[in-house]
Amino acid sequence: MKIIIPMAGMGKRMRPHTLTIPKPLIRIAGKPIVQRLVEDIAKVCNEKIDEIAFIIGDFGRETEEMLISIADGIGATGKIFYQDVPMGTAHAILCAERSLNGKIIVAFADTLFKADFTLDESRDGIIWVHKVKDPSSFGVVKTNKDEVITDFIEKPKTHISDLAIIGIYYFKDGQNLKNELQYLIDQNLQKNGEFQLTDALENMKKKGASFYACKVNEWLDCGNKNATVYTNMRILEFHKKEKLIDDTAIIENSIIIHPCFLGANVKITNSIIGPHVSIGENTIIDYSVITDSIIQSNTKISCVNLDNSIIGNYVEYFGSKKEVSIGDYTVLS
Repeated sequence: MKIIIPMAGMGKRMRPHTLTIPKPLIRIAGKPIVQRLVEDIAKVCNEKIDEIAFIIGDFGRETEEMLISIADGIGATGKIFYQDVPMGTAHAILCAERSLNGKIIVAFADTLFKADFTLDESRDGIIWVHKVKDPSSFGVVKTNKDEVITDFIEKPKTHISDLAIIGIYYFKDGQNLKNELQYLIDQNLQKNGEFQLTDALENMKKKGASFYACKVNEWLDCGNKNATVYTNMRILEFHKKEKLIDDTAIIENSIIIHPCFLGANVKITNSIIGPHVSIGENTIIDYSVITDSIIQSNTKISCVNLDNSIIGNYVEYFGSKKEVSIGDYTVLS
């Protein structure tokens, strides 16, 4: 089994945090988003993940090494492919054409999920979906009584289905998918200036492939600051029975309201932290009250009262604002 992860986007909705790091490498409860995605996919697969293909932009050698390490972490081989120009979802996946064979899972890297199913790898294809209140902002699927997908609809203006595609797909035959993606490119079949995966899926369905909808229990988006803070909260809740505070963390004259994640060499003094706060390694916090927030590594915070906030790496923040979004290497006082 292989996982194909397109992640070349610029993450504009998550700026300033994506000015210095790709969005999928932003840490949620101590782990990069893409690492959590990979680990959760591996949990629902019967087969071992042998290879992970990461499709990226010009992110630099350090990022590429981190992605290879994430693949190593689950015993897979990591491969790097590049998408130099954003031309849509179908084009992005085809950038990893050398890995498009055998059984594959395509997973876009700005989404996490909670599920209790085991992947049925005997089916032609499986598209992971979640019920949403307002389908008009999503690509949705319509199914028959056997959960076989009969229609793909992009952002329906009238209610046709509430099953939104979350951005994770299983294909029994990666070569078949590659052929259909290449056909779109060769015939220049674009919508709004982009090559779309859903067009390839529709062509495959017309040729006899059966795609099944598989519902996840929870769908967590990391598209913007508020959504990412909420995702951090839910991930901490999922893992609250695990060890989330590193043994090297120092907590003096402070209260930690669980669940919270505290990385290596974090120092908390004279503060109230939590619930739902993640703090990266080597960060120092004193005389502060922080709830529902993400604080990254090597940061110093003093005399703040924060909620629903994200503060990046190597930040020095001394202030009193209730809600902030501060990127890396920033000093505010």
